[in-house]
Amino acid sequence: MDPNHRRNQLLSIGGTALLAALLYAANSAGSDYTIRILNNCAIFIILAVSYNLINGVTGQFSLEPNAFVAIGAYTSALLTLTPMEKEISFIIEPCIWPLSVISVPFAVSLLAAGIVTAFFGFLMGFPVFRVRGDYLAIVTLGFGEVVRVIANNTQSITNGPLGLKGIADHTNLWWSWGLAVLTVFLIARMVRSSYGMAMKAIKYDEAAAEAVGINAFWHKMLAFTTSAFFEGIGGGLLAHLITTISPTLFTFFLTFNLLIIIVAGGLGSITGSILAAILVTWGGEALRFLDEPMDLGLFEIPGIPGMRMVIFSLILIFIMIFARHGILGTREFSWNWLSGKLGIGGRPR
Repeated sequence: MDPNHRRNQLLSIGGTALLAALLYAANSAGSDYTIRILNNCAIFIILAVSYNLINGVTGQFSLEPNAFVAIGAYTSALLTLTPMEKEISFIIEPCIWPLSVISVPFAVSLLAAGIVTAFFGFLMGFPVFRVRGDYLAIVTLGFGEVVRVIANNTQSITNGPLGLKGIADHTNLWWSWGLAVLTVFLIARMVRSSYGMAMKAIKYDEAAAEAVGINAFWHKMLAFTTSAFFEGIGGGLLAHLITTISPTLFTFFLTFNLLIIIVAGGLGSITGSILAAILVTWGGEALRFLDEPMDLGLFEIPGIPGMRMVIFSLILIFIMIFARHGILGTREFSWNWLSGKLGIGGRPR
């Protein structure tokens, strides 16, 4: 085995062990608020990295995440609620059979959420990828609204506007970050594979890619379905973190946030999506003090509700002006790059 490759493997294992140690410390000594933010960071890493696969790597301007997250959240929640809990929640119309009598473990519900969402993503891909560009964005945006409207009106499945309450809080740091690491690993392997190379070729010139024998339609379908699978799992984790869901949770605002994350991190960069997901999720909470009154000694600044979002928007504008391709552009983190930067061997890449 190449010594460089072996060293990188050991460093990756060491990095994973360090992450596990930090999560253990946070889980043991961190406040509920800190743990909640860390869980949100991990869930948004899953959603951003998977969304970046279709938008950034394959170059298809899709606006569907809120639909896939909603499908995953409802699937996972309905499967983990007990028959008694469903009977109590569904007060207008009873839950349909067999959902009314099914109750499965959390792990099974997450896998089902991913599979069901991927199935809907696969079906949706046939009409979606018959169009391109802005038309594709409009179709996927419409699909997101259709899912939300259906969730609002199917009383016997989603409980309509009342939503689902009393969902068990199964999502913890181990589930969220474990699945985040797995998502990053699998999507990174896909991007580096021949399928990923074909997706990148489609992004830069679809006609040229088809001319050299790449089936653009099926590669876009693969990216779209894979993205849907992980977004569904992210939705399941989100449902079991906040323990109550309703159609109002899955509006276009969720998609808009994810779009900001992948653009700020760099379209096509998995590392950029991870960094941006953490910065946006944690940064939005870190700036919360701007909404409150501040005593600066000589004078006091009254609290201005919404000021943190103004500052946050200015930071995003700053990124767009001075880093037009995002924080990392299309670059990725590598141990060779870090070693080169630190001057401990290897070359920057």
